[in-house]
Amino acid sequence: MNKMMFVYKLGLTVLLATSFSCKEEKKTTIEKKPNFLFVLVDDQSPFDLQVYDGASILETPTINQLATEGTVFDGAYNMGSMNGAVCTPSRHMIMTGRTVWHLPPSAEFQDNTAPNPLDEQTIGAIFNRAGYKTMRTCKVGNSYPGANKQFTVVHDATKRGGTEESGSAWHSKQVLDYLATREEEKETNPFFIYFGFSHPHDTRNGTPELLSKYGATNHKDENSLPPANVKQPVLQDNYLAEHPFFHGHLELRDEERVSGVWKNRDENTVRNELGREYACDENIDNQLQKVLARLKETGELEHTYVIYTSDHGMSIGRHGLMGKQNLYEHTWRVPFMIKGPGITANKRVQGNIYLLDVLPTLCDLAGIEIPETVEGKSFVPVLKGEKETVREVMYGVYAGGTKPGMRSVKKGDWKLIKYDVMDGAVRETQLFNLKANPNEFLPEHQKTGAMETDLAENPEYADKLAEMEQLLLEQMIENEDPYRLWNQTETPSSASDK
Repeated sequence: MNKMMFVYKLGLTVLLATSFSCKEEKKTTIEKKPNFLFVLVDDQSPFDLQVYDGASILETPTINQLATEGTVFDGAYNMGSMNGAVCTPSRHMIMTGRTVWHLPPSAEFQDNTAPNPLDEQTIGAIFNRAGYKTMRTCKVGNSYPGANKQFTVVHDATKRGGTEESGSAWHSKQVLDYLATREEEKETNPFFIYFGFSHPHDTRNGTPELLSKYGATNHKDENSLPPANVKQPVLQDNYLAEHPFFHGHLELRDEERVSGVWKNRDENTVRNELGREYACDENIDNQLQKVLARLKETGELEHTYVIYTSDHGMSIGRHGLMGKQNLYEHTWRVPFMIKGPGITANKRVQGNIYLLDVLPTLCDLAGIEIPETVEGKSFVPVLKGEKETVREVMYGVYAGGTKPGMRSVKKGDWKLIKYDVMDGAVRETQLFNLKANPNEFLPEHQKTGAMETDLAENPEYADKLAEMEQLLLEQMIENEDPYRLWNQTETPSSASDK
């Protein structure tokens, strides 16, 4: 009897110990913090990618696979800029989660790099405090220095050349070397890697083999046009030889001094520049594939959120423009996709997110308390399928040239853009129905569809125009926009929203 009792007690002890061990193992698995690979490219329109434009000839199999394995956002936007270098406030918004008019001074004045209290409430600092190992590689300049230096490991350099050392491969090498070091040191803490590229921002000096693939040359002669090539991308549907009115930024570098383009907007120049853009885009895809493959080999990929986006879009011939200083969809919108633990695969959502929503979302996914300084909104509810959008109304601004500049507001299918530039010499209003006119065709595009044009002057849509005008003013007030446009009068109802 005593022997039987002993065996019984021993068995019970083993059972309880095993049960406790399993629970501890399960608890450890549940509490394991996810890794993050945040991929940020420089100056890429979503419409470069087949994910957003099925007619694009650009081949990006890695990005396509990322979209298939994760969730794609059709409504992701850079709120805008008060600076001609749109990259700068965009990256400040990503780092701080704050709106465009509430950023540190360095967002507007790049040389003002004095320490700011917000520096300590940016991605690197927040994830460091949460026990993450943080690393970044990206371009130098037109960024947020106070936030960049918060990362523990920093390898920044501007790499826009066409070789392994001078181009995008340099950035991937920094990430691969960092991952190798983690392996050697048997690092177990989760990582946050900010994987930034210097391309496809100009000068778009692609690798020789990819330039050849897209029929492009690194054109250097300002007095001649690049040769035509059947392999080049065709002109975009909303291409124009010139924008119908001056859009308000004198001697703008992007529109007048980009090497290989300058002020030219002819077919040869635009198609060649698109070829250069695509060559840089595909090289980015190649570099991303290397890093993802390494994460898979080490077993880290399944525990890693991979986020792919750009700091803003780009024109390259669309609407007769070349740069990023406008509020058309090709420039205001950004590509955005995410895959990782618990993220639904092969799903598209509208989202209506800003880049400033990235920080609170990353905190949410990592189980980190969102700092009180953050003004953005976590879009985890969208990822979980609890919501289709984060917000109903989107507000956009470009005030980097003459003031007040450009403003936009979007709600549902309707979008308004207003221009108040050149000391009142240029005052224009555009109204689009994006469902009927996703390319924002203008009268100059000579389309036949009744709604395939700017509807601002069409009396049939006068009520909608008035509604969108009021909505824009409300958004400007809500976001503490310091300017007002020529025809804006604050009514008691709108002023009360301050």
